[in-house]
Amino acid sequence: MKTVFLGLCLAVPILAVSDKEVAKVHRSALLIDTHNDVPIKTLRGMDIGARNERGHTDIARLKQGGVGAVFFAVYVAPEYATKGGAAHHALEVFDSVRRDIVDKHSGDFVLATSAREIEQAHKRRKIAALMGVEGGHAIEDSVRVLRTFYDLGARYMTLTHANTNNWADSSGDLDRPEVKHHNGLTPLGREIVTEMNRLGMMVDVSHVSDKTFWDVLETSRAPVLATHSNCRALSNIPRNLTDEMIVALTRRGGQVNMNFGCEFLSQKSADASAWINPGRPAGTKMPRATVQDVVAHIDRVVKLAGIDHVGIGTDFDGISCTPQGVDDPGQFPNLTRALLEHGYKPADIRKIYGGNMLRLMRAVEQARQR
Repeated sequence: MKTVFLGLCLAVPILAVSDKEVAKVHRSALLIDTHNDVPIKTLRGMDIGARNERGHTDIARLKQGGVGAVFFAVYVAPEYATKGGAAHHALEVFDSVRRDIVDKHSGDFVLATSAREIEQAHKRRKIAALMGVEGGHAIEDSVRVLRTFYDLGARYMTLTHANTNNWADSSGDLDRPEVKHHNGLTPLGREIVTEMNRLGMMVDVSHVSDKTFWDVLETSRAPVLATHSNCRALSNIPRNLTDEMIVALTRRGGQVNMNFGCEFLSQKSADASAWINPGRPAGTKMPRATVQDVVAHIDRVVKLAGIDHVGIGTDFDGISCTPQGVDDPGQFPNLTRALLEHGYKPADIRKIYGGNMLRLMRAVEQARQR
C-alpha cells in the first residue's frame, strides 16, 4: 500500500485492487455520460461505427468502457446567435443523433428519454442514446421552440454556451464590455426555466455566470444539474463551481458531473491553456491532467455534498486535452480502479457512474407532474 495526495485532500492510502475486482465492479455499474459532443462530427459525415481517429468516441470504445447511456450534445455554436439559423442547426444535430447514430446502428443504440428507458436499454444490452441541447440561444428566445426540442427528445438544456444570450448571462464573456449582460436571468429566462420544469427537462447550469446560477436555483422547483463542470477550488476557472455553489446546488437535490477536460481538472493545465490564459508565455506546453485529478474532484464533491450528488459528464469530443489514464470512453475501467484504490466501495461507484443520475432524472420527471 502506498500514499498519494489528491488535490486539497489529505494524504490517502492506495489500496491494492485486482484486475478481477475492477472488472466485476465495472460490469455491475450502469455508466451514464451526460455530455458527449460527437454529434458535431457525425453531422459532418463521421461514422460512429468506425474508429474515430481524430476524437474520442466510437461504438467500439463505448462498449470497451462499458458505457450504458450517453447524452449526446445538440451543440449550437455561439456564431449562430449572431448570424441566425440557430434552431435550424439544432434540428440538423437532432436528426444526426437519431439517424446517423441510433437508426444507423440500431443493433448497438436505442433512443431513450427517461430514467426507465435507460434501464430498459441496459437490460437489452444496448447503449441508451439521449440528447441535451447545449446553448440556450438554440431556441431563438421561443418557448414554443423549447417545447418542440423536448418533443424531439431533448432532456436537458445548457442555458448558455460561452456566449451570453438574450435571457441569460454566460461565464464565457463577462470580461467583454461590448456584450450586453443582464445580471443573471431576465424575466424571459425565468419563464424558460419554469417551462423546463413543467416539461420535465433538466436545467443545466454548466457555462452560466455565477449570478445566472443563483437565479436558476431561486427559480427552479426541480433539482438542477451541472452536466460537465468541476470544482473551482481545485481548478480556478469560471466554468467550474465554487464550494458554495456545489453545496447550494446539491442541497436542492442537484448534481455535479465531472468534465474530463484537462483545464477543468488541473490548475497547472488551466494556467498553461491558451483558452483559459491567453497571456501565458509563448510556447508554453500544457501539462495533462491525470485520472487521479478526476478522483480528486469527485472526492471534493463527495466531501462537500455526499456520495449522492456527483456523476460523469466527460465532454469527450468537445475537449482537446484528456486526462492520462482516461483518454477516451474505452478507458473508464481505469477510473473504476482509481476509485477503488482510493477507498470507494462498489455501491459508491455505481452511484457515481449512473445511480445518482437516474435519481435526479426521476426527480425532474416527478416535478413535471406537480
